[in-house]
Amino acid sequence: MSHSWKNVITKPNCTLRDALEIINSEALRVALVVDDDFVLKGVIADGDVRRALLRGIGLDDCVDVVMNRTPKTVAATTSKEEIIRIMNESDFLFMPIVDKDNVLVGLETLHSALSTSPKYENPVFIMAGGFGTRLRPLTDSCPKPMLKIGDKPILETVIRSFIKAGFENFYISTHYMPEQIQSYFGDGSTLGVSITYVHEEHPLGTGGALGLLPKSLPKDLPLIMMNGDVLTKVDFQRLLDFHMDSEADATMCVREYEYQIPYGVINGEGSKIVGMVEKPIQRFFVNAGIYVVSPRVIQSVPANYHIDMPTLLEEHMHSRDKIMMFPIHEYWLDIGRMDDFNRAQADIHTLGME
Repeated sequence: MSHSWKNVITKPNCTLRDALEIINSEALRVALVVDDDFVLKGVIADGDVRRALLRGIGLDDCVDVVMNRTPKTVAATTSKEEIIRIMNESDFLFMPIVDKDNVLVGLETLHSALSTSPKYENPVFIMAGGFGTRLRPLTDSCPKPMLKIGDKPILETVIRSFIKAGFENFYISTHYMPEQIQSYFGDGSTLGVSITYVHEEHPLGTGGALGLLPKSLPKDLPLIMMNGDVLTKVDFQRLLDFHMDSEADATMCVREYEYQIPYGVINGEGSKIVGMVEKPIQRFFVNAGIYVVSPRVIQSVPANYHIDMPTLLEEHMHSRDKIMMFPIHEYWLDIGRMDDFNRAQADIHTLGME
């Protein structure tokens, strides 16, 4: 997704001259017309301006006279692969990205979508120290992240998904059978990346390992933190963009979880029934085990200090109120139980992650 899409925003009452200045000064070659609430009202490209001039419309007329009021858009949940397919099939050079309320949240261009993935210096921190007790006996002699899904360990699939997105700087937290992980991946050179290990002598919780990271981490870059037993197709680039745009201290990926109560629910006032709902469905956001964490949060965790990530984020939420959540709709599976492990074995062949 283009990082400069906010530079091509204009309003319906702006002039064609204003729009033309945006189109000519920015490489994206388009102006996006939004209202005060950032709802997309239309798009205007240089061809639209040229055709307007040929029809006798002046440069001082408003853009809403000539803008395309029904542009093709894609939902914010659409994968980059699908956006590329749509643009190729429709011969579009750009595609506005909107949420469910048609609020503009980004812009994909065919050039940026097809270009080589950008390289990120942001560290990636993968938690790989758990015992995997619910997957015994498989984990009696193998750490859970090293269990094979398809023909690769789970952890290798996770690392390769980050590499594909442009990340090169990895840290892995170990505790249970660390030698198997280190002997398999080494320093990461066989994958063309750098891997550094931090070892928990005692389990420190999901957030405590942050305190073991070296002081040489970039001082101004957030890191992406992820459990090593999660199989997902989350767009890490979009996640990082969201975190940066929100100026967040931390961002937690969340999944929508539905639970259907298997009985009729009765609402009452005293002994009087005032409402009945048959087997209602309740929806919640649940923690997906993927985070973006800014340096101030990392630096707040002392060495060898036990703390879970939800507790750590709650502390920062109370102090600065800059903890965000990023709903994910892409494929996601926490391989915690044998049923999950078997499902992953079936899913891996259709995910394009082998």
